[in-house]
Formats: sequence, structure tokens, C-alpha cells
Amino acid sequence: MLSKIQKFGGAMLVPVMLMPFAGIVIGLASIFTNPDMMGGIFGESGLWYDLWNIVLQGSWAVFNQMPILFAISLPLGLANKAHGRAAMASFVTYMSFNYFVEAILNLWGQKFGVDMSAEVGGTSGLTLIAGIKTLDMSIIGALLVAGIVVWIHNKYYEKKLPDAIGVFQGSALVVIIGFVLMLPLAFLTSWLWPMVQHMINSMQGFLASSGTLGVGLFTFLERILIPTGLHHFIWTPFDYGPAVVPDGTLAHWMNNLSEFSSSTQPVKSLFPEGGFGLYGNTTVFGIAGIALAIYATAKPEKKKITASLLIPAALTSMLTGISEPIEFTFLFVSPLLFFIHSIFSALMSTAMYAAGVVGYQGGGLLDYITYNWIPMLSNHSGMVITHILIGLAFTVLYFFVFRFLILKMDISTPGREKMATEETKLYSKADYKAKKGESKSTPVPQGSEYKEKAEYFLDMLGGRDNIEDVTNCATRLRVTVVDPSLMKPDEQFRSAGAHGVVRKGKAVQVIVGLSVPQVRDEFEELL
Repeated sequence: MLSKIQKFGGAMLVPVMLMPFAGIVIGLASIFTNPDMMGGIFGESGLWYDLWNIVLQGSWAVFNQMPILFAISLPLGLANKAHGRAAMASFVTYMSFNYFVEAILNLWGQKFGVDMSAEVGGTSGLTLIAGIKTLDMSIIGALLVAGIVVWIHNKYYEKKLPDAIGVFQGSALVVIIGFVLMLPLAFLTSWLWPMVQHMINSMQGFLASSGTLGVGLFTFLERILIPTGLHHFIWTPFDYGPAVVPDGTLAHWMNNLSEFSSSTQPVKSLFPEGGFGLYGNTTVFGIAGIALAIYATAKPEKKKITASLLIPAALTSMLTGISEPIEFTFLFVSPLLFFIHSIFSALMSTAMYAAGVVGYQGGGLLDYITYNWIPMLSNHSGMVITHILIGLAFTVLYFFVFRFLILKMDISTPGREKMATEETKLYSKADYKAKKGESKSTPVPQGSEYKEKAEYFLDMLGGRDNIEDVTNCATRLRVTVVDPSLMKPDEQFRSAGAHGVVRKGKAVQVIVGLSVPQVRDEFEELL
């Protein structure tokens, strides 16, 4: 079950990786089209505004079409074969589903408690999907339909039909079966989802009124589940909807950025749900303190190599919000440190929210600067300053607590290896072949760094015959193996460039870093 869940989580990350760039462009374009920030010379009637407004409208493609992106991307990660055809079938089936829902609600919407004459958005419970007026299920509906299509595709894509109707086999058969199944699903959705929307609205009110307790608990769960890879299931419904706002905290913040920045009311009163977007602060302020503590406690002769390992990992976390490379450097040597890290993360979000800080801060500094700090400076400079000061205070707290614990408990963080001869390094191909007992005179084939890592990891996972399937998320190669006992020790994975390994039976996660999509491509080529 865990292997299925981790594969599903990895597939969900495919469209998510498109969002950081889109968010940065939206943030910049929102700044450059804001008359209050740019002044009268760049007002709404000028060429400057018009050009940046064009850029702004184009940059909404990812966020405005998120359900469609998820409907297409899930089969790319989960289909056993012919991934592109599975994605096409999923798109067509998802469109059919929404057309069915629209037609049903146009006929019997009042009986289901839905007013189809209402404008989309707000409390109507309606949205537009590729021009179709349908129920707003955010990405939930897309994932449900795409999951059904993946099941149909994996089961019936290669089914041979009689020659007389052979034209209907393959992708056509998948779409036909999906079309038939979507009709009852659309009826059930039209009946049940309005009730779910009502419960969601009630939950939104509870979470918004739960204040600091809800924000702190959410942040703790998001962080503590990182080792299992299941943290995606915590933050995804909050970021992309519909846990606290139907369109998700990210899209809601971006959609209302101009309104929030130009208002003189406290942003927390305008968007109290924005407290659930604070969980990413630990990747900036917390990771900075942890990295400094690890460096400060490293042995003098190993400080240089420790810095060379920490700096790129810490910068990756602080700039983009991808914190796993550095978190896994201490998770495996001391789970206690990671638990304390999760507690501090929750406390940081709680303190910021209590002080009136809200927004979308799930990413790193690039997010904060472009669509948090700069837009808010004109009317909400106090919130920006409070955000920075609390973050820096936690950086100091992280540093001193982690430094004390590492020294007091003699934890073997990087640079504090027990044996003087131990060295943290990446093996070259020649090193690896020598370690396997091959002749040093054997010619070393030239290839990309990604290909070499893929070869190392494939061998350490037990070889080609030991692999059932492979996918990836933002930083991890997620593999289902046949026999876990055939795998090599974790130390060999780390020697080959992995940040760590998570083993849960046959479900294995190799923490590679941001290059994992390229490593996975080479890995699949080897398979």
C-alpha cells in the first residue's frame, strides 16, 4: 500500500514543478501593474501597464488550469505503459465528466441545491473548466477521474478485440469504458459534492477560527511526515484546495494579491486562511540555523568539506523551499534532531500567525520576495518586518539548540565522523568499478553525471530484475523493489551521491535532490 501511495504522491508532483516559475512571474507582473507601487507614470493607461498585463495574463495558465494539469499528469506517473496515450485518454474522459455534470445540473440543479444561474466562484460552488460550467472540485475531481482512467488503461489498453471491431481497441477502448463510467459518476458527484462543499465551508470556518493552534498543528504534521514522503497529502489540499479555500491558499493569494496589497486593513483580517501558507518558513530560517550549527560543530580539519556539502543544500532550501537534501543529512544520524526541527517549524508558524503574518510562503526566498514582501511593502511594511524579525529569531534559536544537542549528545552530523579516515565524497565511476573488484585498467565509459548516478543506484537497488516500477517526486527516486534484501547498505547510496534512503518494505525512496527527474530518465533508459 505504501508503494502505491508513494507512487501516487510522486505523480502528483509533476504539475507542481511548473508552479514556482509561474508564481514568480505573477508576482513580478503584479508589482509592475500596481499603480500604487509604480506611480502615475506607469498607470493603467500606459504601454508599460499594457505589456506587463499581457505577461500577467499568460502567466496564469498553470494556476487557472490546475485541474486539467493534474488530470493529464497523473497517468504520466501511474500508467504502466503508453503514458502519453493514457494522458490523452484521461483528458478526454475528464472533459466528458464535466460536460455530464454541467448537463445534469442544468436540468436538476435546484434539486441538488445548486444554482446554475449564479456566477462562478464565491459561495456558488461553481467553476469553469475549459469553458464548462461545472462543480468546483478543485484537483479532487481531476485526481478521481484520472485514477479511474489509469486503472482502465492498465487493465484494458492491450486487450485484443475481434478484427471486426478492432478499430475500438487501445486508447479508444479506454475512452469508451471511461465515457460509460463517467455518466453514473457525474450523477453521484452532482448529488453528493454540494453536500461536501457545505462541510468544507464549515471546516474552513473552524480552521480559520482555530487560529494559532490549527496553523501550528498543520505545520508540525507537514514537517514530521517528510521522512515517509506522505507530507504531500497534508499540504496539497491546503495549497491547491479545497481544505480551507476552494481554490487553495496559493491561487487565492495570487488572485487577490493586488487587493490585499492596496488595502490598509490588516492582511490577516482579509485572509485569515493565509496562516496555512506559512509552513515553508522553516525551509528558509530554520534550515539556515541548522546548517550553521552543523558547520560550527564540524571538526576543524573537516570544516571546508562540510561547508562544500552544506552551502549548496542550504541555498537550495532557502531559495526554492526544497529542504530535503539538507534535512536528510541529519535525519538518519539523529531522528531526535528531526523531531525537534518539526516542533520548531510549528512554533515558528504559530508565532508568525499570532503576530499577524499571513500569505503564501510554501516556497523559498524567491517566493517571499516576489509575491509577499515587495507587494506588501507599501501598505503592510509592518507585517513584512515582523515576518523577517521572527524568522531571524528562530534562525538564532535553531542554531544554539542544534549546536548544543550535537555537542552534548555527540551526534555524528557531517564533519563529525567517528573515524578520522572517514570521508564524505561522491564516488567516481573508476572508484565504483574498483570497489566492485573490476580491473583499474578497464576503460571507463564516458557519460553524464545523471547516467552514472542512475547506474550506481540501479546496481545498489539489486539490479534490473529487482525493480517493479519507478517514479519520482521533487527530490526522490521512488522505487518498488521485488526483494529488499538484495539492496546495498545506505552508506553505499550516500557514497554515490544520494542524500539518504528511506526503506519501507518494498517501497524505497532514494533522496537524490533536484536532479531526480534527469536521474529517473536515465534510470528508466537502463531498465
